[in-house]
Amino acid sequence: MHFLNHKIEFPDLSEATSDGLLAVGGDLSPERLIHAYSNGIFPWYQDEEPILWWSPDPRFVLLSEDLKVSKSMKQILKKELFQVTENKAFRQVLENCAATKRIGQDGTWITEDMIKAYVKLHQLGYAKSVEVWQDDILVGGLYGIAINNTVFCGESMFAKVSNASKIGFITFIQNSNYKLIDCQIYTNHLESLGAKDMPRAEFIKHLKLHDI
Repeated sequence: MHFLNHKIEFPDLSEATSDGLLAVGGDLSPERLIHAYSNGIFPWYQDEEPILWWSPDPRFVLLSEDLKVSKSMKQILKKELFQVTENKAFRQVLENCAATKRIGQDGTWITEDMIKAYVKLHQLGYAKSVEVWQDDILVGGLYGIAINNTVFCGESMFAKVSNASKIGFITFIQNSNYKLIDCQIYTNHLESLGAKDMPRAEFIKHLKLHDI
């Protein structure tokens, strides 16, 4: 296992374990995070653990042209039950994602240090949020890292009412110029929207075509 030091560098992706773990340690500085995302690497760890850096193969992604919107979801969109905004409540979205209980997970990987780090990225223009409102109350949202306006690395989403996160995700993709959404790892929820596995080498080619 590769242990990081103060240098902003990572080992070759071929050194990742079978489940995608690439390196341990380092920090969450904007420089390291930007370097990581532009090379297909992301941090994911529990509180009280060292920082763990991942680059799974295959990568779970959604090409915007493959987005699937069910008939029932189209009807919900037409009713305009929700209002969707971007970058209006970034920290609130992160805090809600952190507080969301998830099956099979104890605690959250969105630690206070992670929140502070991504708020900095937001201030620098890299991290973005999508908010879903109902009667002026924040009921859903998602956040991630934008790479040159064509690749968006999704980090997490939350919903306090049914379909809120789906509405935000679908609206975000339909109204943006992002060609590829990095979903990182498989979920049934994202597969239902059209996401699928992509070999890591192919994913990296997408990143390098649209580098930060």
